[in-house]
Amino acid sequence: MGMPHSYNDDLRLAHVLADNADALSMERFHAVDLQVSTKPDMTYVTDADTGVEETIRRTLKSARTRDAVLGEERGSASGSIEDSERRWIIDPIDGTANYVRGVPVWATLIALADGEEVVASCVSAPALGRRWWASKGGGAFTGKSLMNAKPCRVSKVDDIADALFAYSSLGDWEHIGKLDQVVALMRRCWRTRGFGDFWSYMLLAEGAVDIAAEPELAVWDMAALDVIVREAGGSFSGLDGRDGPWGRNALASNTHLHDAAMAYLGHFPDTDGSPWPVRAAPVDNVRQLDKHRRPDRDG
Repeated sequence: MGMPHSYNDDLRLAHVLADNADALSMERFHAVDLQVSTKPDMTYVTDADTGVEETIRRTLKSARTRDAVLGEERGSASGSIEDSERRWIIDPIDGTANYVRGVPVWATLIALADGEEVVASCVSAPALGRRWWASKGGGAFTGKSLMNAKPCRVSKVDDIADALFAYSSLGDWEHIGKLDQVVALMRRCWRTRGFGDFWSYMLLAEGAVDIAAEPELAVWDMAALDVIVREAGGSFSGLDGRDGPWGRNALASNTHLHDAAMAYLGHFPDTDGSPWPVRAAPVDNVRQLDKHRRPDRDG
């Protein structure tokens, strides 16, 4: 049996890419001349978003000539995503709305997919002074650098009533017809908080959060988070039960609570011929669960 593949060199490169991204994004954070525009999907894009992605692409073009690159701002502009086994997936600034408003909760997400699996990633949040990374079989870590890090491990909470659930905008859940279900889950959990974006999943990887979910996402929002959560001992899937970041939404957990959370939030895939199974069907709505609500779990 051959030796397992090491992605250490790719992980070191991801840190270099993150260092360069941090320098540019922090220079433009709070800049009075920051250029902000609105994309067709009504989300923000700034000159920092485009500048960070261009910087990453330039480095990858010389350092990984055969790899494809998929980025939020320019799509697939380097190599062929269909023909290349190795694909770098980039979100130059995850949390652009926060960035624009001066809220420090934003990050650059850098992931490498080999085939249909994300095998290495780095999430860098310079305004928070935090960074997280992982590689397949190598574990998940947080710290200032590869040489100054501590391991990430998910929590051992195994009862929804003891769980901390991190969610995104309730309006987005309403948009996909899941508002009753997500509120029902919130009512059964010990505590809920709207940390948002990448941060929910990194806190989950550290064991501070037990369940995190978002209803509407793109692959560049999720790819870098996926391998960090998994290497920390957690589970990462779409609401359709398909493992990985390849769907249109995300449910992450400490693994112990994944099926229980899926029972509230999961759904069958759209009629697109998808073969992926569903872990569980949705259950009670808000009104049916009122009788189960625990007064001491309301805060």
